[in-house]
Order: sequence, then C-alpha cells, then structure tokens
Amino acid sequence: MQTVTNQLRAFLQYYALQLIEHPDQAQLRVAEVGPNRLRFRLILASSDVALLIGRNGFTASAIRSVMKAAADRENVQFTLQIHSHEEEAERAAREDG
Repeated sequence: MQTVTNQLRAFLQYYALQLIEHPDQAQLRVAEVGPNRLRFRLILASSDVALLIGRNGFTASAIRSVMKAAADRENVQFTLQIHSHEEEAERAAREDG
C-alpha cells in the first residue's frame, strides 16, 4: 500500500504543480481512510483551483484517470479532492465546531 501511495503522491505533486500558477502555496494531504482506500486532498490558492479543475472538469478528470490506472493495479481505491485554502479553513472550522 505504501508503494502505490508514494507513486500516486509523486505523480500528483509533479503534474499538478506544472499546471498551477502558485505551486509554492500548494499543499497535498494524504490519508488512509480504510483498507486499500486513500484520500488525497490538494489545497491550492483560489485562483489555481479553477486552473487545475479545468474547463468542465476535464483536467481534473484526466488526472483522476491516470491515478486510477495506477491504483487499480494494486487494488486500491482513492478519492481526490481539490480545495482552496479558504474552503479548507471552512471545512476545518466545521469539523472543530
């Protein structure tokens, strides 16, 4: 599981950072949420969220497709969430409240 986690993390870090304007503000959080189940949460500057999602979600969909191909080889399921720093702060406040 660690090998596929590292592969997916490296892929996402490399490709996502190539597509955004503020890679220095990007954060990637990875959590194991169950047996053979991962959650990737990519937190970006607000202006970068739209860039990474792309028109009609095509860019994000393409990224997920490549990640799925790698994850399927190891029988791992994953989710990829793309949020702005503001959305992440609101989510954290709701969880703490």
